[in-house]
Amino acid sequence: MSIKFAGRCLIVLALGCPGLGAEPAPKPSRFEFAEPHMGSEFKLVLYTNDEATARRASRKAFDRIAELDNILSDYNNDSELMRLCEKAGGAPVPVSPDLFDVLSRSVSMYEQSEGAFDITVAPVVRLWRRARREIKLPTPDRIAQARALVGSDQLKLDPASRTVQLRKKGMRLDAGGIGKGYAAFAAIETLKKEGYPIALVAGSGDIAVGDPPPGRAGWTIGVAPLDASSPPKRHFLLANGAVSTSGDAEKFVEIDGKRYSHIVDPRTGIGVIDRCSVTVVAPDGGLADSLDTAVYVLGPERGLRLVESIPNTAAMIVRRTPLGDQTFESSRWKQLTPAPSPATPIETPTIRTP
Repeated sequence: MSIKFAGRCLIVLALGCPGLGAEPAPKPSRFEFAEPHMGSEFKLVLYTNDEATARRASRKAFDRIAELDNILSDYNNDSELMRLCEKAGGAPVPVSPDLFDVLSRSVSMYEQSEGAFDITVAPVVRLWRRARREIKLPTPDRIAQARALVGSDQLKLDPASRTVQLRKKGMRLDAGGIGKGYAAFAAIETLKKEGYPIALVAGSGDIAVGDPPPGRAGWTIGVAPLDASSPPKRHFLLANGAVSTSGDAEKFVEIDGKRYSHIVDPRTGIGVIDRCSVTVVAPDGGLADSLDTAVYVLGPERGLRLVESIPNTAAMIVRRTPLGDQTFESSRWKQLTPAPSPATPIETPTIRTP
């Protein structure tokens, strides 16, 4: 194996050994790239026959992620999402197919989760971002004012004209609970269209995969435990699907002895205080990402009931209690193919809580 560095990208090339006699078809080699997007490092692994081809393919995938970042970012005032927010309280606004798709998926999850997932939660999220910086709880009055602007029932979508209307002035959108998973899966779809089906894309707590690596039944995915510094204890195989994890392992604030997650319950306006992580497997990244957020907010009993109601999804919840960690699994999680711990860590992306 040779390792080369080129700019911001790490390329890992696995060199095969030629056989004897008639030359067999060349075995695809493994290439790895990484770039920063959406406030995280996105890692891309793909199999193809040469470095130049791998570079061209990875560029198209990263460009697709960057395109979605320019659409969905709530940190960039020039993003399409933020331009839409500036017109809240006004007439319906025509939007791009990508933004309309993300908003449609978000409204669907809002309805299925009875409000536990809500892309209009941004006014409350902004309060908690400040709370983490200042180590100070938002006042009840400020939470009430922010919550008055939250509710995807005030988000009107018209598929025929592909327009969106935010009915209340001051409404703001936050795609953080769906954007990275959606982008990772979009990158996989881009690679498939370009003729590179054997690939993996990982961004923070979201992973999307295509066909499995040569000679394998699937990509080996490691699920990190609640403690961010600990190695994964569970591994499973996944092909042509997505997996996403939500939790408070790295983003939280402790105020007056109480730990509040960066994930806010849209129904109360309070950061979730339950110490847990949720991992969801689904057919696509947007669904996995939004569903794990909803399950995290709902808790084990109601969250797993939601997962069971959505076809082809599975979830595992690890919850910390005074008596130790508890694990809850959906029925379809038990049907996943387990995998042993790999001998080479670089072969295994670990799905960690963002």
